[in-house]
Amino acid sequence: MRLTRIVVVAALSLAGAIGAVAASFAQTAPAPPPPSAVPVLMTMGDLMNTLVQPRHLKLGLAGQAQNWPLAKYALEQLRAAFANIVSAKPKFAGMPVGDLVDVALTPPLNAVDAAIKQQDPQKFAAAYDQLSQGCNACHMELDHPYVVIKPADVSAFPNQEFKPRH
Repeated sequence: MRLTRIVVVAALSLAGAIGAVAASFAQTAPAPPPPSAVPVLMTMGDLMNTLVQPRHLKLGLAGQAQNWPLAKYALEQLRAAFANIVSAKPKFAGMPVGDLVDVALTPPLNAVDAAIKQQDPQKFAAAYDQLSQGCNACHMELDHPYVVIKPADVSAFPNQEFKPRH
C-alpha cells in the first residue's frame, strides 16, 4: 500500500513537472511562421479568361454603343493584356505566343483602331468580327477549335454603362 502511494505521488509529481515545463515552453516558444505565399501559376486559359475575354467583350459592347472613347480605352487594355500574356507565357504548346498574336491579331486590332478613330460603326463591326476570327484562328492553330469567340450579344457587365455620355 505504501508503495502504491509512493508511485501515485511520484506520478502526480512527474505529471505536474511535465505540465509546468509544457506551460513554460508554450509561453516562450515562438509562434510558427505563417505559411509561405505560394505564387499562383496561371494557365493560358486562366490568362485568356481573366485578361482577354472581358476586354474583348467590353470592346465590342463599347463599339456597338458607339462610345468611341470607351472603345479606344478597351482596345488599349486588350493590347496591354496580350502584351502581358506574351511576356508571361512566351511559348504555349511549343508555339511562340508573340508570333501568333502578331500574325492573327495585329491586323484586325489595327483595323479596329482605325474604325474607332473614324467613329464608323460599320467599319468597327467588320473589324471587330475580323478580330474575333483572328482569335478563333489562333485557337485552331493551338488545337483548341472548341474555343469559339463571337461578337457580344449581351453584356456580362450589368454594372457598367456602355452608352456614351453626352
